[in-house]
Amino acid sequence: MPDPVTGLVVGGTSIGSGVLQHQAASKAAKAQAGAAEAGIDEQRRQFDALQELLRPYVEAGTPALKAQQAFVGLGGPGAEREAIAGVEASPAFQALLRQGEEALLQRASATGGLRGGNIQGALAQFRPNLLAQTIEDRYAKLGGLTALGQQSAAGVGSAGMQTGANVANLLQQAGAARAGGIQGRAQAIGNVLNLPAQFLGAQYGAGQTPSFAGLFGG
Repeated sequence: MPDPVTGLVVGGTSIGSGVLQHQAASKAAKAQAGAAEAGIDEQRRQFDALQELLRPYVEAGTPALKAQQAFVGLGGPGAEREAIAGVEASPAFQALLRQGEEALLQRASATGGLRGGNIQGALAQFRPNLLAQTIEDRYAKLGGLTALGQQSAAGVGSAGMQTGANVANLLQQAGAARAGGIQGRAQAIGNVLNLPAQFLGAQYGAGQTPSFAGLFGG
């Protein structure tokens, strides 16, 4: 029969080992879960930084699209008239109009045609032609802002989807780490709880009635 004292020493060592396993499993699970949560925080921080970086471009694209819609009549007749009137009253249009009319008058003066019908017709056509050209130019520039805003919004959306996928993956890792820690602790506790049965089996063998008298000097 094995020595009871030796059995107690081995049992005590096993219990201590089980306690250490329990603590190690708990620490490992916390470390892995903490690393995953830190990764989640960093992912969100990077997405917020990107969103803030692209915000001015997204905000510039929204009114540009609305202005384009007004020029083509999608905002209603009132919005279209207001958009055209805004171009006509703009300093850039007024400067081009003044320079163009002065150039026509100077040319007619040089050729002695100030009182002729040609100069009057040219002046009459110059303003609407210039307005149409200026509107087209304004629409094209707005289109650049609209495209920039669209691309920026798409970039934010793509980054948001990628961040969501990364966060979901990290959450799974954190959950797996916690589950592994629970399993490790449960296994360590189970090993400790099985020690009495293992000890009795080693002491007395299968089918024999256990007696603890030898353990206490009986």
